Amino acid sequence: MWYELGLTIFGQKIAYTELVGQVLALAVVFLAQRRSLLTWPVQLVSVALLFTVYMSAHLGGLATRQVAVGAIAVYGWYAWVRRRDPVFGVVVRKGSWRERLAVAGVFVAGTVAFALVLDALDASWAPWPDAAIFVGTVLAFALQGLGLVEFWLVWLVVDAVGVPLQIQSGLYFSAFVYVIFAGLVVHGFIDWNRTARRLTQAAKSPL
Repeated sequence: MWYELGLTIFGQKIAYTELVGQVLALAVVFLAQRRSLLTWPVQLVSVALLFTVYMSAHLGGLATRQVAVGAIAVYGWYAWVRRRDPVFGVVVRKGSWRERLAVAGVFVAGTVAFALVLDALDASWAPWPDAAIFVGTVLAFALQGLGLVEFWLVWLVVDAVGVPLQIQSGLYFSAFVYVIFAGLVVHGFIDWNRTARRLTQAAKSPL
């Protein structure tokens, strides 16, 4: 099939769809750090390519994730257009402790529920990490669309689960990309924290 076409690097076959999709996914993190509106259209192209990759690898959770992320990308694009600041760009903030606890609760409950669904449908050979990555990704993009700094921390969890799963699935290039993701995520978290502090200070400053 066309989506299986690719090249061999260090003895490992890498499909062009996986290569381009993951490179674009890296670009999404890079653009998100800079709060660029290009984040979202690039994300849409990436998820379309990676959907075919994960379907062929029998990872139903990761394939479904692409559909969910595509829908969230449309919302995020719309939200960022409407919530821009003339000085700081996209308006970002730190979540409250209540919001953080809610995110943690949704992550755990969502992972359990979706893993059971994947297992019941025999839609994934590794339902639990597959489900965790799906739920974490949806949460991360939803929080990113809302401008919450904590979305970067959710991405770190996704990376921690994703690297061993990609390796065990034979998607070595994707595993390598996830490692790069982790470094970009740490940098993005620091940058968004700095911006959130500036925005908070600006809001408190007298006119």
